[in-house]
Amino acid sequence: MRTELVSEPGDPDRPNEDFASVGLPASGQGGSLVVLDGVTPPRGDYGCLHSVAWFSAHLGGALTELSLSRRDLTLTEILSHAIARTADTHADTCDLSHPRTPQATVVLARWSAAEVEYLVLSDSVLLVEYPTGEVAALLDDRLSRLPRSALATDAVVDATVRNKEGGFFTAAADPSVASRAVTGILPRVEVRALAALTDGATRWVEKFQEGDWSGLFTLVRKEGPQALVARVRALERADAKERLHLRRSKTHDDATVVYVEV
Repeated sequence: MRTELVSEPGDPDRPNEDFASVGLPASGQGGSLVVLDGVTPPRGDYGCLHSVAWFSAHLGGALTELSLSRRDLTLTEILSHAIARTADTHADTCDLSHPRTPQATVVLARWSAAEVEYLVLSDSVLLVEYPTGEVAALLDDRLSRLPRSALATDAVVDATVRNKEGGFFTAAADPSVASRAVTGILPRVEVRALAALTDGATRWVEKFQEGDWSGLFTLVRKEGPQALVARVRALERADAKERLHLRRSKTHDDATVVYVEV
């Protein structure tokens, strides 16, 4: 089995708020991957003593452990348990009802000899390569379907569309949000490889339009995840000079790619 992982901060002077793991049990039967993209709050109070990086690490660790140890649970149940476990660690010290309480997007996949399960919440992406070479993007596209006016400022995002009916959802402190995730099960024989990416890496497709999802997957498979991140960084640096993609909230974002041949 081939597995590759890269996670690079957007700013070397700030903690990387992404999280990534690949879990391969000692039995050699199956495995799981987890990719989270922590949501960076604007400057100011967000009701929590802990950083987004702290939250991503705790939620990601819980997801990794539960996805391997609790095969009796669905991925939706695992995400719900992991959110509750993480919330319990700081409920006594922090205001978890604050709309900007630490939160993250989620990609979770688990495979056995018979099947591949997947879960996607918010705008990170899971790509599946079939034995034919065809690539499918498994997406939670609610954020991309919102009108531009709803995303005009961070304040408007929090007030009207984040973790609200008719908006989009992230993993924060409410375990019930797990039911909002996009989930499914594929026969193992129909899956050749998986790639999970945060939106700092999917900029190659979604912001800079250098190719489609199939082209991105081919780049990762042939040259590795680090090559994709390096190309995104080069595009970002060039764009900072040309000022073509002004709607990016950050010149560079944390970028994470996990590639697994199952």
